[in-house]
Order: sequence, then structure tokens, then C-alpha cells
Amino acid sequence: MMLLQRHTPKGTRQVLATVDGETGVVEGFESTLDLATHAIASGISLSDAVARAGLGERVDPAKELAAGRLVVPVDHPDSAHLTLAGTGLTHLGSAEGRDRMHKAAAAGDASDSMRMFLEGLAGGKPEAGAIGHQPEWFWKGDGQHLAGPGQLLKVPPYALDGGEEPEIAAIYLIGPDGTPYRLGFCLANEYSDHITEKHNYLWLAHSKLRQASLGPELFVGALPQDIRGTARIRRGDNVAWEKPFLTGEANMAHTIANLEHHHFKYDLFCRPGDVHVHFFGTSTASFADGFATRDGDIFEIEAPPFTLPLVNTLRVSEEAEELKRVKAL
Repeated sequence: MMLLQRHTPKGTRQVLATVDGETGVVEGFESTLDLATHAIASGISLSDAVARAGLGERVDPAKELAAGRLVVPVDHPDSAHLTLAGTGLTHLGSAEGRDRMHKAAAAGDASDSMRMFLEGLAGGKPEAGAIGHQPEWFWKGDGQHLAGPGQLLKVPPYALDGGEEPEIAAIYLIGPDGTPYRLGFCLANEYSDHITEKHNYLWLAHSKLRQASLGPELFVGALPQDIRGTARIRRGDNVAWEKPFLTGEANMAHTIANLEHHHFKYDLFCRPGDVHVHFFGTSTASFADGFATRDGDIFEIEAPPFTLPLVNTLRVSEEAEELKRVKAL
């Protein structure tokens, strides 16, 4: 099942569900957050909640997307109660790359990133019920940084770069007793500043404090083990860069359960009513190929089982960075 959210011509919000290839309005709910809150309170799954509510008006998701009516499939009315975070060095990459890392580690000159990757490779998929090695973790901001399908991804005055990172993100709602409930998975662009990060890896935190975008569909259910997608950048009428990307646990050094544990083990991330968007990482980015993005570039990410692409346009600020002044009281 897929869940979507749309604006109606009257300015109201609706939840859409795609079940067995047919998409309709979920009766009685104005947001996915409301639907999920109802499901938790009722002790039922999202699929059961949709089945009980029933589907009303039938719609065409592709036409809704083209008309600009689809928004992110899950959000929160108070942006301070939506957390964007992610984990890196989680994907296997190529065999050649892993071999270089192993050789570097054996020679005693492995970087911190290489060591963390190898530790994840060795301990990121523990036996069921066990706790595995913790991954690299980063914070991207709150709901103010969340961009939806078709929205701009902005390069602020202090940024040195704006580059795509095609991946999967999971969406969670914290229940009344502090239990995290996974609602589903989205296509995502964990948009980052790679030049800032490359200057010094200790600037990773700075490089990640940028927007991120989610595709229009929330995939409800078990994520396929092997996901194969395509990321591309259009510049004008041309495809300026394109590359496949792999994700899903078959292509990762960590299990999703291990990544979830090492995020939600912190009590401050288990505040009832909060929404969390967690990005699982990627091994593909145009920056790694020496590609430099420009204002007006269009990022496109697509991958089954998602039927709709995630498309965003890059917008570079023309303003100069100004000194931020603080007033003493």
C-alpha cells in the first residue's frame, strides 16, 4: 500500500491510498499523521485503518503530481516536532571500493571513515535480538528543512555546494507511551554540501544542516531487500549526469533494525507525538564523479517499488553571507 497527501482546489488536505493499483481518497482523515495517530490508538495497522475508513473519490496520482497538488506524504503541523536525521557509511558500494578499504586498514593508514565502514560491515547486521555496531549519525534539522515533491532545494549564502544523495528514508511516529512506530518508507534526496564536508570531515555536521526532500509516496509494509533505482540531473534539455543506485538491506552493511535502535536508543527521540524522518544513506552521488551542480539543475530520483519519481530544482542564493549579530539583554 502507498499513502499520499494532496491539497485540494478548495485548499483543504486529503489522504490518498493506493491499494491493489487503485488510488482513492481515504475517508475521514485530513493528514497521514491523523490516520497514523488513529491507528495507534485503535491498536490496528495503517492498512487496516485504511480498509476500515474506505476509499472515496478515485484519483490518478501521476496527474495529481503533475498538477502540483501532492505534498510530502507525512508532515507535522508544528515543524519543531519533526526531526530530520540520518546515518552514513551504511552501504556496501562496489567490491573494489571495499577491497581498497580493507587494504588501507591492514596497512594501518585507514581513515576514520574507512574504519567506521569496516566496523559496520563486521557488526552492522547482528543476530536477531542483538545490538550491532553503531553507525555514523547526523542531524539535518526539523520540519523547516523538509521539502516536498517539486519544491526547490536551496543553496544558502553560506553553502559551498548543493548536491543530491538518492536514498530511502523511513518515517516514524512516536506513540503515547514513547514507542516509535514505523509508518513506512519514502524515496528521498538527502541533499548535502559535499564541498564543505570534503574540506574537513569534522565539518560533516555543518554540511548536513541543509534541506532534504521526500517523494510523494509512503510505502507501507516491508521494504524490498534489493532496490535498484536511477538518479539523474537535468540541465536545460539535457541529462547532464545519470547513475544507478542500490539500496535495501541486501546492499547495506547494517540492518534497518540496527539503524533504528541506534537512533531511538536516545530518550529525547522518543517524545510522544513527534515525527521522525530518518535517511538510510547511499553510495551514489554526482559529486563523487566530479560533477558540479548549478542553479536551475533538476534532480530526479526514481526506484521501484515507488511508482512516482522525486523531482526537485536547485536554487542558488544570489545573496552574500552576512554576519549574524546577537543582541545582549
